[in-house]
Amino acid sequence: MACGDSRIAARRHGIDFLRGSPIAEFPQVALLRSRHSRNTNFPYKSAQCPLLRRQGPVRRSAHLLLSFLCPGSGNPRDRWLLVVLLSSDEELNLNVSTLLFGRRLANREHEDKKIGWIEAVPAMGLDGLGSSSYGPEAALTILIPLGALGLFYIGPVMGCIITLLAILYFSYRQTLAAYPTSGGAYVVAKENLGEYPSLLAAAALMIDYVLNVAVGVSAGVGALVSAAPDLHPYILPLCLGIVLVVMLANLRGTGEAGWLFALPTYVFIVCFLGAIGYGLIEILMGERPSPVVPPPPLGPVAQGATIWLLMHAFASGCTAMTGVEAVSNGMGSFRQPVMRNAYITLTVIVVILGLLLGGIAAIATVFEIGAMDQTKEGYQSVLSQLIAAIAGHGSFYYIAMASLLSVLCLSANTSFVGFPRLCQMVAADGYLPKAFAQPGRRLVFTAGIIFLSGCAALLLTVFGGITDHLIPLFAIGAFLTFTISQAGMTVHWRRQSRRHAAKLTMNAVGAASTAVALVIILIAKFAEGAWITLITVPVTIVILKSIKNYYRSLQRELRKPGPITIEDVEPPTVLVVTETWNRLSERAIKFALTISPDVVAVHLIRLGGPERDERENALREEWRVEVEEPIAAHGLKPPRLMFIPAPYRQLHEPLLRLIEKLDADSPERRVAVLIPETVKDKWWQKLLHMNRAGRLRANLVKRGGARLTVATVPWRLYREEQEAV
Repeated sequence: MACGDSRIAARRHGIDFLRGSPIAEFPQVALLRSRHSRNTNFPYKSAQCPLLRRQGPVRRSAHLLLSFLCPGSGNPRDRWLLVVLLSSDEELNLNVSTLLFGRRLANREHEDKKIGWIEAVPAMGLDGLGSSSYGPEAALTILIPLGALGLFYIGPVMGCIITLLAILYFSYRQTLAAYPTSGGAYVVAKENLGEYPSLLAAAALMIDYVLNVAVGVSAGVGALVSAAPDLHPYILPLCLGIVLVVMLANLRGTGEAGWLFALPTYVFIVCFLGAIGYGLIEILMGERPSPVVPPPPLGPVAQGATIWLLMHAFASGCTAMTGVEAVSNGMGSFRQPVMRNAYITLTVIVVILGLLLGGIAAIATVFEIGAMDQTKEGYQSVLSQLIAAIAGHGSFYYIAMASLLSVLCLSANTSFVGFPRLCQMVAADGYLPKAFAQPGRRLVFTAGIIFLSGCAALLLTVFGGITDHLIPLFAIGAFLTFTISQAGMTVHWRRQSRRHAAKLTMNAVGAASTAVALVIILIAKFAEGAWITLITVPVTIVILKSIKNYYRSLQRELRKPGPITIEDVEPPTVLVVTETWNRLSERAIKFALTISPDVVAVHLIRLGGPERDERENALREEWRVEVEEPIAAHGLKPPRLMFIPAPYRQLHEPLLRLIEKLDADSPERRVAVLIPETVKDKWWQKLLHMNRAGRLRANLVKRGGARLTVATVPWRLYREEQEAV
């Protein structure tokens, strides 16, 4: 029975296509399962399916998959049956990368991979929502010297931060309206402020994205360690493992990552808003509630409250606002209607973040919850103490902490959405390598995702995965970006008509507010490590400008030459590198004769003594009989055979000297070198070869001069079509 007939029969017997399996993503493959034990007339034998009658890797891959899906000779109802929908010229592409990242997507599928607001909240809002954990805790950490008195000030500090958050919300709504395709700070600054402000915004935002990954992951692991103290020695390995998982998820695509992270995100929202709401209801009922599990006692008062200390607490707490710009940077990820999805996403993120910040401050004040030293044993995060005080250490506590751990660890996903898109825009303008602008197999910017992961992993390794060590570096880039973006929008509205006076005022207030906050953060955190960011940003700008200057110089060198000139076009001298006379050498000589009548076969001699003479004489005789006489019989000029000593076993040096001599003798003629090479399909084949052809090609291209052309003549091992050559 043919495969097509079997598919029809299978459907008639009630066999359904399975969905959701990674293998089911292959465009030519569908997995089917029999609903009835009698449905055994399926082509899972070699004689019944044309695919399995094919030879080579396709047949082996099909048999391998079939043996995995249909092990042994068990009951037919328990068998997984494979139908491969292949035409005669298609290949079965089963490899590890496809299983990990999914099938390669076509450009036309780009719209299908865009997301709505339900997926966008976890994809873009994890940074903001997760920062509700370490933002208030960072502020409380600064207030530790005040003891219980510090809880009196956490409310006003969080109130200032929530006010600033509201200003940013209305400011960014206007940014989204003005730039519906991409409202990031880089684009706004480039169009309204010029090159250097845009590079400043790009550099600050890149650094902030990297720090966001490091801080989010380390905070998540900190939450895990607070619930399971035995894991304290494994903080760094856990951090690096989470970065790897988030990277792999995003390499599959933004939509897949959004749905993957949706469950823990919404569980986190329900758990913590529910717990905070329950706690606030108890407080509003008039009686001071008693904590179910009392938090650790606060330390003694070590100093009095000062303006400097409160500014420092405000600066640390501002880390809770670092994810607000994610929606404007990720406008290209939204499906239609873009503006509606963007507005809803921004509103949901900001409202939930504001409720969490205000609720945490209120609950912490009433239940006397303070920050603890993360580097010491017995550490508990502020949210861990909060949930325990409201609900105890029951099942709800562990569900809430698990969701917190997931959200904090996955809050890095906001950076994985924004950073690659930012790099794509910067690379499109020539300030980053072109690889950052090229979509990968899943229509995401793979280079940006991998680079972000590497930088974050390096940062976590340097700082040991401890959140408190990373917080001083954080938020500077975000607030610098806020300020530049709002200043750019102010200029944007000034260029418009007077009807936009209200919008101009809103963005001007946003720019002024974030600028003041930025100054406070810089002053408060400078000695703790903010100076590192202040150095890194200019260095990044210098690197971006250097890349741009390189591309400009390259463009000048390759500028359009004008109409083509053919006066100096004549066949080159073709050098064919040969080791012995075989089918690969034959193919190279045939190709060389199609290029030029002046062909020289070059044999590099690495032996010495009698063995050299014997080898040389044998090859000369073989060359005369097998090459020169047959070619001369067809009226063509036979290729010369030239022996060149290579006493130090380096092939490129004597060949380069020969090329220099040919250039000197005939400066008007070009030289082409053909390098025969076997193509190794298997990894173990590469181990059995020395890759001399690759090294020779690299050296010739690098040192051969402008008039040299190097080409490869490939021979693919174990391919049946080679028999016809």
